[in-house]
Amino acid sequence: MSLSAHLAELTEKHKSLARKIEEETSRLGSDDLEIRRMKQEKLRLKEQIARLSDDSHMAARH
Repeated sequence: MSLSAHLAELTEKHKSLARKIEEETSRLGSDDLEIRRMKQEKLRLKEQIARLSDDSHMAARH
């Protein structure tokens, strides 16, 4: 899988989690533990996307 395809996949997962978090937080009786888990996963994806984006920019400069 190319780097750009991998970044696109991670970005889509990040967006999907954002939607799920929004749905869960708007639901009555939402599961706080599940919301926290999803937010942690979303942050992990964001950090991975940023790291890979930085790596691709560095590689393009060389």
